[in-house]
Amino acid sequence: MAPPLALAMIGPWEIGLIVLVVIVLFGAKKLPQLGQGLGAGIRNFKDAVSGQEEEKKIDPGKPEAKPEE
Repeated sequence: MAPPLALAMIGPWEIGLIVLVVIVLFGAKKLPQLGQGLGAGIRNFKDAVSGQEEEKKIDPGKPEAKPEE
């Protein structure tokens, strides 16, 4: 019986197979959009976990935009 650690190790052949399946499923043109979406999701998750508000710091050199009436 193989040790449990050996089952968790991913080699270059497995990574290549996963990349090939992703390219076949989504197409090469959609991959950048998927990466951007994944990155934005991870950023939002990290912000939510760390407790940061979605407020952005206001640059003191820029005047604030006032809402129109």
